[in-house]
Amino acid sequence: MDASSKPAATRRMLIRRHNLPVRLSHWLNVLCITVLLISGLQIFNAHPSLYWGQYGADNDPSIIAMEAVEDGDAVKGVTRIGSMTFNTTGVLGVSNVDGEPTARGFPAWATLPSYQDLAAGRRWHFFFAWPFVINGLIYLAYGIFARHFRRDLLPTRHELMPAHLGHEIAEHARLRFPKGEAARHYNALQKLTYLLVIFILLPLMIATGLTMSPGFNAAAPWLLDLFGGRQSARTLHFITATALILFVVVHVAMVLASGFFNNMRSMITGRYAIRVETPMEPKQ
Repeated sequence: MDASSKPAATRRMLIRRHNLPVRLSHWLNVLCITVLLISGLQIFNAHPSLYWGQYGADNDPSIIAMEAVEDGDAVKGVTRIGSMTFNTTGVLGVSNVDGEPTARGFPAWATLPSYQDLAAGRRWHFFFAWPFVINGLIYLAYGIFARHFRRDLLPTRHELMPAHLGHEIAEHARLRFPKGEAARHYNALQKLTYLLVIFILLPLMIATGLTMSPGFNAAAPWLLDLFGGRQSARTLHFITATALILFVVVHVAMVLASGFFNNMRSMITGRYAIRVETPMEPKQ
């Protein structure tokens, strides 16, 4: 009997999966992104419409709008996306505040602060924007100099083959995740998604946020030209933030489906449990 035909037993092994800088960066991002999101919705509520170009006001054609519309003796919430209109009463456009239907883009439970206060929302947003940016720059430097991006996130040529990507998509759709030695590293879908978020989505969100600042426009007026105006930057900022929310939702769903406690331990302590096969010696 050769080694490959020997019966095998599985044993549990703890491996190091996330280094300390990655874990610290991750949890600081969780805090910052949460506050930036809910304070950003507070800012959006001051004028819940999005435009393209240099200017945007009540009488200008909007791309997306959340409005309160009179419906007989009542008021209903309407969300418009281009030419499509949706009744979103109770969630978007009109929601209950102290038991009364009130015109506001996003509901009170989704904003910081819960009551309408643009100045407070801006303060929360700008306060957490700086640690978010600084944390991102530190992580970027670590990823380059410690070769984290090349070692852990750069897909191999084999992983980028259509057949391999198709297989991974099918396996994820069936909620089948890598086991054993394959679980030591990120799979191709994870690598591509993280690279997309790190090098495209987040920089675009930060750049469009800076473009909306008149003070920063004085230092870098070319940003306004790059994004086609402050209103275009605001729209792109909203879209990238929405894409980031979708990423987080899918990310959390995958964490839950692939083993919540194991994934949480790896992001807190750096240790991730896998099961490896060891050949069993035949009894004498």
